[in-house]
Amino acid sequence: MLSIDSKESPSGALYRYLSGAVGPRPIAFASTLDAEGRPNLAPFSFFNVFSANPPILVFSPVRRGKDGSLKHTFLNLQVVKECVINIVDYKMVQQMSLSSTDYAEGVNEFEKSGLTMQQSDLVKPFRVAESPVQFECKVNEIIELGDEGGAGNLVICEILKTHIKEEILDEDGYIDQVKIDQVARMGGNWYTRAKDGMFEVPKPIANLGIGVDAIPQEIRESNILTGNDLGKLGNVENLPTLEESKLYVSEDDLFTEIIAAKETEAIHKQAQLLLNEERVIEAWKLLLANF
Repeated sequence: MLSIDSKESPSGALYRYLSGAVGPRPIAFASTLDAEGRPNLAPFSFFNVFSANPPILVFSPVRRGKDGSLKHTFLNLQVVKECVINIVDYKMVQQMSLSSTDYAEGVNEFEKSGLTMQQSDLVKPFRVAESPVQFECKVNEIIELGDEGGAGNLVICEILKTHIKEEILDEDGYIDQVKIDQVARMGGNWYTRAKDGMFEVPKPIANLGIGVDAIPQEIRESNILTGNDLGKLGNVENLPTLEESKLYVSEDDLFTEIIAAKETEAIHKQAQLLLNEERVIEAWKLLLANF
């Protein structure tokens, strides 16, 4: 048996063991505001509910391992002591993952992930309209656990108001555990879909993805492509050129035919098939050849 002394293990290695062993972990998709009122959205898997009376959620924005710096969510909560904790379902997992990209301070991850800001009733931060359950919270206390990389910061939140989509309720008016279709975090690139089991979501690229907001409007408003599809498309650093796209299409008779006929729905369906196979750049080439 592998035995690890916590005092002797590098924090990065210890994090990998902890996140691989303790799971599945629910995801707190936290919406906050900075001092200037700019929205921020980020997921955290060190999260759970700890009390019903009063209703208390706790999540932990961990210091960055590479330099011990604090995440924007934590800095925001020190100034505006309110947040919305949004529950993540399968339909939005790729967009949630994209929002975890380390964008610069002040960048709106709602826009980058293509998720919708919805006004809250009792707190200033916005809700994620696509989320099946949204908790408006005030921050009761923040407990800092350390000042080096990997150190957590316990954010103790009291739920002021809960919003639940009626479509996920059962006949008794409570949440149907199949309909809510939650996802949870495992170790590495792995997640689990509560009703279906494990699946993999490649971590956002080390450099910044273009974001859903940079995707052409015709593609963003597709009747075929889902939020998860858009999340994958937004998680690329650079787009293929028009020349590369046309060359790619010219090598496939079906693609050549639907591009020549400007059959947008057929193009989007074929792009979706490529995305399902994680052939993201090829999907982009097909989509861009239509412009």
